[in-house]
Amino acid sequence: MGRTADYSRQSCSIAATLEVIGDPWTLLVIRDAFNGVSRFEQWQERLGVARNVLAARLKSLVQHGVLEARLYSERPPRNEYVLTAKGKDLYGVLITLHGWGAKHVYGDTDAGVDMIHKNCGHSLQPRIACGCCGEIVRPRELELKIAADRPTLADMQKRDA
Repeated sequence: MGRTADYSRQSCSIAATLEVIGDPWTLLVIRDAFNGVSRFEQWQERLGVARNVLAARLKSLVQHGVLEARLYSERPPRNEYVLTAKGKDLYGVLITLHGWGAKHVYGDTDAGVDMIHKNCGHSLQPRIACGCCGEIVRPRELELKIAADRPTLADMQKRDA
């Protein structure tokens, strides 16, 4: 798929995630899936991405269990693609990326899309909170514990093959 990075020697969840969603166009496919896009032609029209690239991204996302293909036409055979539970877990990633881009890329310029929190009526300002205690977590409040025998991504791929 045109990948130039090899993360196979890494034992890192971020590198493993990039193996699944790090290709160009992939996050935009997922973004549009959250916005109700489910058919190849819809993505192709919205994104303007080459058909072979889009087909490869959809195939990869299905193989990784992020999207599920469902047949909606037998003649000709055509699939629609829906987010799986695994795919829906990327919601926070997309919201956080949107917040970062709005703040650091667009700044005071209109980004074209503003996410409004319906409950309070204000623009969403994403934050990372602990799922156990609910407190906002700052980088200095995290401690990384690395297991000495953690498998590399290549080891995980061999196991799954």
